[in-house]
Amino acid sequence: MTTFAPKIKLSNGQEMPSIGLGTWRSRESDAELAVKDAIDLGYRHVDTAFVYENEDEVGRAINAKISEGIIKREDIFVVTKLGGIHHEPHLVEHACRKSLSSLGLDYIDLYLMHFPVGQIHKGDGNVHGTLELSDVDYLDTWRAMENLVDLGLVRGIGLSNFNSHQTERVLQQCRIRPLVNQVECHPGFNQKKLIDYSRQHGIVITAYCPLARPKPDQQWPPFLYDDTAKNLAQKYGKTTAQLCLRYLLQLGTIPIPKSVSKSRIAENFDIFGFELSEEDMKIVDGYHTGQRLVPFSAMSHHKYFPFNVEF
Repeated sequence: MTTFAPKIKLSNGQEMPSIGLGTWRSRESDAELAVKDAIDLGYRHVDTAFVYENEDEVGRAINAKISEGIIKREDIFVVTKLGGIHHEPHLVEHACRKSLSSLGLDYIDLYLMHFPVGQIHKGDGNVHGTLELSDVDYLDTWRAMENLVDLGLVRGIGLSNFNSHQTERVLQQCRIRPLVNQVECHPGFNQKKLIDYSRQHGIVITAYCPLARPKPDQQWPPFLYDDTAKNLAQKYGKTTAQLCLRYLLQLGTIPIPKSVSKSRIAENFDIFGFELSEEDMKIVDGYHTGQRLVPFSAMSHHKYFPFNVEF
């Protein structure tokens, strides 16, 4: 019998499954197969983005599973993101409709602004943009995203890679509140201050790179490969990856581990039958270094660059 992840209620009443499949760098047939495998294994939350260039494949997989009768549309929580090249308010609805068309869906469950810094639009084909950054205020972009909710194109909207000051600015000015902030989060960079701040404002943190992009040949990161982690995982009869994802769940985040291997996708999902003790949570806290893996340093000179403040 298929088990499903518990759901977390968002501030607008939507329910979001507490683990999702990340698809960054999952390309073409890999992405399609990974999403199909994940749905078969019980995942009901899939995360993609315009800049991942795989919305077509993700959509094909979801629609195939709907056609097979494995899921109904309302069973699956689909997240995608507004790319940097579409920050100008007049481009936001166009970008959203483009994502809907690629996904083959009538609505998106959660639509995120991928980064607070926009890029100059030189046509949709230029997916990653250039590093010609625009000075569009993310508040103006946000207001255009609010209209997508009014139009029924998306159920909810949120942020990604925003710091607490930027989030506060959105909260002060918004008509529709952000539900989620998707940020890098793993034991090496545990985001506890941002999680606490967000919780106080009814915003859920989604954890991307939750396993910190492991490098088995280098036995890195330590929280997947060192003896402390291995012994702790053994104590619970779990793998170090499962231990890490469980830690993130207990911090109150929604992890979205990415994999294209069916056995890994299954392993990452099997994190609900146990709980880390307070002492063991503190041991995993000890891996926090404050070091980002995804620094977006090419944008660090921009006035809206988010990572020049503590959290």
